Amino acid sequence: MTAFVQTYSGKPFYPLAPTVEDIDIEDIAHSLALQCRYNGHVRSFYSVAEHCVHLARAVSPEHARWALLHDAAEAYIGDMVWPLKEEIPAYKQVESDIMGAICIRFGLGLSQPDEVTEYDRRIVIDESSALMAPTQLPWPALEGFSPLGVWIEGWNPERAKSEYRRCFWQLFNDN
Repeated sequence: MTAFVQTYSGKPFYPLAPTVEDIDIEDIAHSLALQCRYNGHVRSFYSVAEHCVHLARAVSPEHARWALLHDAAEAYIGDMVWPLKEEIPAYKQVESDIMGAICIRFGLGLSQPDEVTEYDRRIVIDESSALMAPTQLPWPALEGFSPLGVWIEGWNPERAKSEYRRCFWQLFNDN
């Protein structure tokens, strides 16, 4: 396989054949700090890294590692808006394969905990009210959920990367 993505660290990453050895937390932290949530449809920059740190701090300690890394595959393949992602099974499979390698690399179970999934939806309510224009239509995926109650700051990329790295090292080295 010759098609690869060059990562921040300079290593090649093969999205169609991810390996555990290719996963690097520095590449993840850097990339997620530079990626804006909601495909950039926000009033000010808000990174995927900040989103993940807030989620990791909100969930129970037993799920904090999963919460921090739940969007880590986006560091290697970017993100796709949710309605389109739901219609493209091949993308979802590539994302799942990468996430599997990430889980193995960092010793996580292969299934995202229900609490992380729930809190990931709930934080959207906080994020959208802080960062987006009022919606003209309700988001069906958020029906029945209440806000998580997270304060959204909109860290710059440097702070987002630093906070992500700090959170990672606290969660993965405090054993």
